[in-house]
Amino acid sequence: MLAFIFFASKRLPQMIHSLNPLELTGRARTHLVQFDEPRFAIHKDVQEPFFALRDAAAKQGFELHPFSAFRDFDAQLKIWNNKFAGERPLYDQHGSAQNYASLSPEEIVDHILVWSAVPGASRHHWGSDIDVVDSARMPPDYRVKLLPEESAPGGVFYDLHQWLDENIAAFGFFRPYQKYQGGFYAEPWHLSYWPVSRLALEALTLDVLCEAVLASDVMGKEMVMARLPRIFETHVRNVCLPQTIGE
Repeated sequence: MLAFIFFASKRLPQMIHSLNPLELTGRARTHLVQFDEPRFAIHKDVQEPFFALRDAAAKQGFELHPFSAFRDFDAQLKIWNNKFAGERPLYDQHGSAQNYASLSPEEIVDHILVWSAVPGASRHHWGSDIDVVDSARMPPDYRVKLLPEESAPGGVFYDLHQWLDENIAAFGFFRPYQKYQGGFYAEPWHLSYWPVSRLALEALTLDVLCEAVLASDVMGKEMVMARLPRIFETHVRNVCLPQTIGE
């Protein structure tokens, strides 16, 4: 199985930095290293494998760009609240925009959850997960969408994802949203570094997440809190683990 052959060709770090509750929920940056060109932050134990993957991609003509890496609690809160207020579009699984005005508050929450995490519950808080695009293939002034059309046949990033399919495991990465299984819709652009994200997933508890959400100004908080135990199971713990990919 993939989980047992995952890192056969790469040396793992001797120790992985464990995350505390503030780091797990995006309310601290003490686990990160910051880069400026391009500007992004990732977990300190992810930098070596990510740049190794980036170098390997470059040899094949791809410019692997970290479009979204670490995202703090406030940034996730802004995404959530903008979607809840109708200031950002809501999409179905095919990337088609939905009619916000026709949705009830409960349906709005449902539509947010299939593409965006509750603040405090995003894997991007951990610094282990990176949304990637191919800068070399983007036309001038192209606006990245991070929607299925970009990675589908004929899409601007299709060739990159074909290459990633064959190569990310050797560098310790996998796709936690490889396929839809009742939580988030499929996100092939979302890569996760298994040695770090595995420990983070084990460390994040419902109590830690509840505390972070309760202390926030998240819109629809009453509905979110009522659903949080279910969200924790379906949208936090429910991911495609390395050994299940391809089954």
